[in-house]
Amino acid sequence: MASSAISPASQSPEPGQGATTLAKDTTSAESAPSPNRDARLDNAKFILIALVVVGHAIEPLRDYGPTSALYYWIYFFHMPAFILISGYLSRSFDASSNRVEKLVLSLAVPYLLFWTVHQSIYFVERGGMPDSLSVLKPTWTLWFLVALFLWRLSVPVWKRLRWPVLIAVAVSMFAATADLGGTLSLGRVLSFLPFFVLGLSLRREHFAHLDRLWVRIASVLVLGATAVLAVPISDHLSRDWLFWRDSLTDRDIDPLLPSFGLRLAFMGLALAMTIAMLALTPRRRTWFTALGAYTLYVYLGHSVALLLLKASPWYDLMSGAMGLLTTIALALVLTLVLCAPWVRRGMRWAVEPQLTWFLRKDSPLRPENRSPTSGAKDDTSRAKEEDRDEAKT
Repeated sequence: MASSAISPASQSPEPGQGATTLAKDTTSAESAPSPNRDARLDNAKFILIALVVVGHAIEPLRDYGPTSALYYWIYFFHMPAFILISGYLSRSFDASSNRVEKLVLSLAVPYLLFWTVHQSIYFVERGGMPDSLSVLKPTWTLWFLVALFLWRLSVPVWKRLRWPVLIAVAVSMFAATADLGGTLSLGRVLSFLPFFVLGLSLRREHFAHLDRLWVRIASVLVLGATAVLAVPISDHLSRDWLFWRDSLTDRDIDPLLPSFGLRLAFMGLALAMTIAMLALTPRRRTWFTALGAYTLYVYLGHSVALLLLKASPWYDLMSGAMGLLTTIALALVLTLVLCAPWVRRGMRWAVEPQLTWFLRKDSPLRPENRSPTSGAKDDTSRAKEEDRDEAKT
């Protein structure tokens, strides 16, 4: 789903940071993911993006009980897990001018392009203008790009704090007492903040604990128990608890204290399931490891595909177990198709735009300001080649 800080391909990155080289110019061939990338995190990212697509695809079928339970189970943890990984991969973001400019190109510009695409689909579907044309109100899935943009800009602040995770949890809880509306998806930005900050606080030695046998056994139990738990929760608890978006004061539960407790419980549940998922994710390279570098293509591309699918008669024809299985199969196929090289080539103009004219004339990222030196890379050259994985989370 979006970007994170990594080391240049020419250096030896920490596991989990990854390393891929950006194209030297707009005509160069797409670079393959570096063998130095952390296979576990790429595997996890692909699994999570597949869950994102499945969750969005089956949403219109939630009237069927098993679909609703699966939907809740996915939403218990899939975005917190993605956000934690994004935080871990953002540790080297230092808010330098080069990195901020790269952040604009890798997140802000794709946001504007796909916001326009989404609004165009809404216009045709509704036969008129939408309720709001404010670009500050993200359409559907685009909230994550806004959130990641804001989170990454705040990285230097969290690095200076003594207890960043505890402070982020406090910010998240108190933010849930206010109605922040839909502008910049601030409700989600602040509610999910602890997972991003926790990712920032992790180090590679923490991931070594995931390989212990007892952790893996416990992980199987956690994922199994939460799958069972999803059945009654899907019948009795509002979906609002899954979206981390709206104020707790608007819930049916009163007074506020029980709502605080439920929010903390969902936070703990998401963390436990995230740890379990990472512990059970293969450490070795698999057939889908390389695809973990292209999750932003899937994240942005599937939103357009599913908006079109929801406007078609598909969901009128799908029902029951067969409809659920067929839709899941379609979602998995869509995930793989959006990772295909020919699809990425067709989408690269929007997902990885080379719109350096968007930046000031003195920007080192603009072609006319690039150093012609072919020897060792200077800081500017490295900055242009860093953070490809940021645009792939």
